Amino acid sequence: MKKSFTLVELLIVVAILGILAAIVLPTLQGHITEAKEAAAKDTLRILRNAIGLYAAQHGGIPPGHPNENPSLLPSSHAFTVQMVGKGKCLYKLPSNPFNGKSLIKFIGNNEDFPAEPFLTNFYGWVYKPATKEIRLNWPGTDSYGVAYFDY
Repeated sequence: MKKSFTLVELLIVVAILGILAAIVLPTLQGHITEAKEAAAKDTLRILRNAIGLYAAQHGGIPPGHPNENPSLLPSSHAFTVQMVGKGKCLYKLPSNPFNGKSLIKFIGNNEDFPAEPFLTNFYGWVYKPATKEIRLNWPGTDSYGVAYFDY
């Protein structure tokens, strides 16, 4: 006579595995979110330091202005050319840990910094060269109730 599991025994094992997964998955989700929050804060620190370094090396002119001319409109292309590459401030433009985007939305010199992130998922960062301020373009709040846009 062959020994094997009955259908009831298999269903019990599957139910137990389902219950264990239901217990473990929320815990893992929380850790994933906390890891993204830590990565966002660290990436912002790196970007802010790189922007400050670039400005210090170029007479106070922040990156983003073509030909380092503050009277010209800033652009993502100029920012990338000025910041990324061999011997420059960054090896590559970092991406937003939440949406994976590295494109920067520029705020003009005479414009106020928005109070909220842009709802489009197109931009990873929001940057105002006039004040050298850069923020994470992501809505919502972190696990401590701090808005991601206020990091």
